[in-house]
Amino acid sequence: MKSRGLIDKTLHFLVHNSFMFTVAVMGLVHLTLLIIMILADVPPLLYFNILSVTIYIFGVLLCKFGIILPVYISIVLEVAVYTVIATYYIGWDSGSYCFLCSIIPIIIYFGCFLFKGSKRWIIVGILAVDFAIYITLYVLFNDAKPVYELSSVTEGILIVFASFAAVFAIIFYNTIYIYSSEFERNNLERMNKQLSADAKEDVLTNLLNRRGFLPMMEAMMKEEMTKHFCIAFCDLDNFKRINDSYGHDCGDEVLRHVTKLIKNEMVGCPICRWGGEEIVILMKDYDFAVAKEKLEYIRKLIETNPTVFFNKRINVTVTIGLEENSDRYSNPEELIRVADERMYYGKEHGKNIVIYEDVRKE
Repeated sequence: MKSRGLIDKTLHFLVHNSFMFTVAVMGLVHLTLLIIMILADVPPLLYFNILSVTIYIFGVLLCKFGIILPVYISIVLEVAVYTVIATYYIGWDSGSYCFLCSIIPIIIYFGCFLFKGSKRWIIVGILAVDFAIYITLYVLFNDAKPVYELSSVTEGILIVFASFAAVFAIIFYNTIYIYSSEFERNNLERMNKQLSADAKEDVLTNLLNRRGFLPMMEAMMKEEMTKHFCIAFCDLDNFKRINDSYGHDCGDEVLRHVTKLIKNEMVGCPICRWGGEEIVILMKDYDFAVAKEKLEYIRKLIETNPTVFFNKRINVTVTIGLEENSDRYSNPEELIRVADERMYYGKEHGKNIVIYEDVRKE
């Protein structure tokens, strides 16, 4: 697990610093070529590699300031020019053409980052030019005698080095592309899940909202095996006075506290923040008598457990309307409306009470 974490951290670092890493590696490549050209005594390429190293040093500085496009263009031009000059001076068999292959993933990977929409055809154009240079060099220099004859050892070192650079580039940029794509996909999945949760849950209390609650309740009303349940419509008493006296932050804390008390008692039952300080509980598998006892217990629990807010003890009570599901209700709104009306009756007649029958006189 530790090695997995280290790999993830390394890849994450390389993805977020890939351009700086590329420029630094390109500088090291030309520094290595510079040493080889000193030993091989090829002055033109020696001087060109000094220029290349200088270019990449400036490239690192530009990357630090977030100036990417000029560096991208410099890499493409520098590699193309170096390949042409190197092939002319030390021949096709030196393997310098491999550098044209090594920048293909760089052209694509960073090009897709830099160019958007129709501008991405620029990438295709650059790749076409890269391929055209490769074909032209092959036609002109495949059988041509180079200006500088290299020893077989030096030639072998250059071929291996250039081939390694091409293979490394292909593997490296495919790896970070796969990793970054997977990372982005996972992020999108997390965001979609969060958006989905946000669409069905109340942010403050983490209870369901109506969009999440009503379809669940409707499905239960249609399913024969789960038709037996009760609905409790709860409303905190004098909640506006709490907000006016202590502020809305205190009101939010009271809601969270009461929600926690209810959730702890109604484990496995869907609970909805219907709106404001209104909470609806879907009491699964509760018959009417047991539901009345449970809600009376919850009412007393809320009454006797004040919310602590900045060393203040905020007492709150709740009025609850209860109704049992039956065949007389064809949709969730009808059932909830009855529980709501009973709760409202309790509000008009003293509050802090559980109402479970129709006592309103017409």
